[in-house]
Amino acid sequence: MRRRGRAVPAALVAALSLLPAGRRNGFAHGGPPAAVTDDRLSGAGGTAPAPDRPGPPPTGRTGERGADAGGSRPHEAPGQGAGRGTPRERLRAWAELLRVSALFSVPGDALAGAAAVGRRPGRGTALAIGASLCLYEAGMALNDWADRDEDAIDRPHRPIPSGRISPAAALGAAGVLTAAGLALAARAGRPALTVATGLAATVWAYDLHLKHTKAGPAAMAAARSLDLLLGATATATVTAPGAGTPGGGRLSDNVAGVTAAATAAAVPTPGTLTASLPALPAALVLGAHTYGVTAVSRHEAQGGSTGVPLAVLATTTALAAAVLGGGERFSRATDRHAVPQPGGTPGQDLFRQDLLGRGLPGRTTDPLRLLVIALTGAYLRTAGPPLLHAALNPSPPLTQRAVGGGIRAMIPLQAALAARAGSPVTGLAVMGLVPLARSLARKVSLT
Repeated sequence: MRRRGRAVPAALVAALSLLPAGRRNGFAHGGPPAAVTDDRLSGAGGTAPAPDRPGPPPTGRTGERGADAGGSRPHEAPGQGAGRGTPRERLRAWAELLRVSALFSVPGDALAGAAAVGRRPGRGTALAIGASLCLYEAGMALNDWADRDEDAIDRPHRPIPSGRISPAAALGAAGVLTAAGLALAARAGRPALTVATGLAATVWAYDLHLKHTKAGPAAMAAARSLDLLLGATATATVTAPGAGTPGGGRLSDNVAGVTAAATAAAVPTPGTLTASLPALPAALVLGAHTYGVTAVSRHEAQGGSTGVPLAVLATTTALAAAVLGGGERFSRATDRHAVPQPGGTPGQDLFRQDLLGRGLPGRTTDPLRLLVIALTGAYLRTAGPPLLHAALNPSPPLTQRAVGGGIRAMIPLQAALAARAGSPVTGLAVMGLVPLARSLARKVSLT
């Protein structure tokens, strides 16, 4: 009997061992260990996921996760995961798609443009800011739509390859935002609509084709320059003659103190594209900075470029020197009783000097000069160190940090351009966007 009693458990063990491996009572038994999820940004195991990477949503029974659990699902069919999650999760997905933390680098374009034409920001400037924001976000949505297959390999945590936003929704958002931007620009007048149309065409051409060509950085530089010119055109167009000063045209917070008659003779006639010509030098400076940031961003996924960050760092230094240049005419422009020279306009004469500005040592105590120096220093401090680090170690994380620093550096550069044009209040207002941009960048990645 004892032998028979011992034989029964042994038979049960032998029978159970013949069963196929699988789940019993909801738990895995006898099967191979689960494969480690491959995280292409941080290596196998995902030990350092991206800050905006969503967690795997629970599915099925309590304590279990679905077969597609993981930080990202690049193999998922397009749109399969769209619409899932709570409203807060969907809102976060759209914030990541549109990169809302970079939005604060946009309003300064229009404000610097308004300062460059010697006008106080008004209704036209507000319309230009709204149009710029819409077109900027349209470009962000279109960018991710065009790069969805590439992001599925290099950045699977992005909203489209992870399935949180469908490609159709991203493309539709790009179209709606573009239409909204053009509608706002049309409210500022036909010249502003003309500039906005060129800006929108540049954005779409870049995202759909030019991005992967040698003309990509130049296209992005043109887009940022056109954005500043949009602000200048809209401000000058909406501001009709006779509004503000008795001599026609409205003065900005320009500290030059020019007379009304001189201002009327110097400012081009509103309502035409020529009204934005005084803003062209500032637009070129901002476009050159954007060219460098875009050139670095082409290596942010794989890294490996040392020469590009070094070249962009040299360009950044040269741009800072150009902003600080002004020579003797800067001193005259900041004199309370100065009058612009014939044919000059507020904000334009400061760019007609040597790169190094021979008049700087004699006017270091001028408050406006000190403000321009401080803002330019903030620009160098924001853009320079990340570029140097990326040149010393061209890894993807440091390259992405250099791109983010270049985007954030646009704000102090816009502020310096506005202050140099004689609008210190506008420059300080633009710099007020820095804390907001920095706070939001901690929650939503810039790249």
